[in-house]
Amino acid sequence: MLHKIVSLTLLLSTFTTAQNLQLHYEASGDREYLVSTLEMFKPDQYGSTFWFVDMEYNTPGVNNGNLAYWEIARSFTLPVNNLSATIQYNDGVASDFPIDQVWLAGINYYLDLGFVALPIDILYRAAQGADSPDFQLTTTWFVPLMDGNIEFSGFFDLWSQDKFGSDETQIVILGEPQIWYNANEHLSIGTEVEISNNFVVDGMGNLKEGVQALPTLGLRWTF
Repeated sequence: MLHKIVSLTLLLSTFTTAQNLQLHYEASGDREYLVSTLEMFKPDQYGSTFWFVDMEYNTPGVNNGNLAYWEIARSFTLPVNNLSATIQYNDGVASDFPIDQVWLAGINYYLDLGFVALPIDILYRAAQGADSPDFQLTTTWFVPLMDGNIEFSGFFDLWSQDKFGSDETQIVILGEPQIWYNANEHLSIGTEVEISNNFVVDGMGNLKEGVQALPTLGLRWTF
């Protein structure tokens, strides 16, 4: 599971600098293992920087870390309302299958719908080994409920990529809606469901067909 859990809307509105550490238990059939996520978001006078590092602990027999993945995104404020430029880099390593590095660049538009604000990335996507460039659309959301004691947050990605073993292009969908209960200013307890198509692979690195829905149980500590 590859996370992008922090809503930039939440961070921009409530924190100057924010870091959190999450521990999720994958609770779906053959995916019963722990995943940790460390995230940081920091705005400055030119824009903002966001990064996260995921680790999966699923080595057979010992449950050591067998996958590490990270993303870093830098945004630059533009002299146009609600618009910024962004450049991003994704990379990782896994014991069972390769993870290609990806460069992304584009614009971010801050769409305010009143009841929710949606920062929308429109990105040019250049993946290692791809025959041609692709595109990616990304948005995040954050909705506080019950005076902020409950959070409904998450992200949604849609991108194109080469279909393995053919000359065709396929569309990948990945979303992770979450619900968190804030026990205090640091500790949160919650769950997320990774919903995807053309994204999840099995232990042999083969793509699973159809829509996948993978729930977790999670703890989050905000520094």
